[in-house]
Amino acid sequence: MEIIYVLIPIAMIFVAIAVMVFFWAVKSEQFDDLDRQSVSILFDENTDKPGHLPTPAIQSTAEHDDIAAQQAIKNQQKGMPL
Repeated sequence: MEIIYVLIPIAMIFVAIAVMVFFWAVKSEQFDDLDRQSVSILFDENTDKPGHLPTPAIQSTAEHDDIAAQQAIKNQQKGMPL
């Protein structure tokens, strides 16, 4: 029963810290723009940066399959098992 006298003040300290962190987050404008981060992933911002090299085109699965088939044929001609 004496542990209650220790746990209640510790719980109150945790609550006070959580409230202070919440007010700090509100004061530092952490909650002002909740939609920007969820939408920013949809747009490519790298193309606007100077000196940015364009990313190579991603191969379609059909192209990838063709390349893999050609490689398998070459390996088979060399006597390598599939």
